[in-house]
Amino acid sequence: MANLKRFGVSLEEELLSKFDLHIKNQNYPTRSKAIADLIRKELVKSEWIKGKTVVAAITLVYDHHKKDLISKIIDIQHDNHGLIVSSQHIHLDHNNCFEIIIVKGSPKNIKTLADKLKSAKGVKHSSLTAATTGKSI
Repeated sequence: MANLKRFGVSLEEELLSKFDLHIKNQNYPTRSKAIADLIRKELVKSEWIKGKTVVAAITLVYDHHKKDLISKIIDIQHDNHGLIVSSQHIHLDHNNCFEIIIVKGSPKNIKTLADKLKSAKGVKHSSLTAATTGKSI
């Protein structure tokens, strides 16, 4: 285990009460774990702002019956093969598919790819989940 450091934090009572309720609802075992996760989240955001190599998940929900949509999604992915690490396609029901695409590269290129995919006509929902390679955290 890494060396731990203790430090004090002063917060308004109302803010601390809200935080304690939040971490209880999120099943955090301790305030320390919750604070560490908040710090890591900000460090990941900083990596994305600085343009470092990052990883992310792009998720799509779409109607696979939409004319030419699957071809468009595949073409976009092939045009960006250097960013794509892996993808998985899941059939949700007769009409709808879920796809998750794992990517690694510059935040700018990842965001551009995610925007191209979500703007394809027939995509019902899309999200980009930013992550870190873990090297800086």
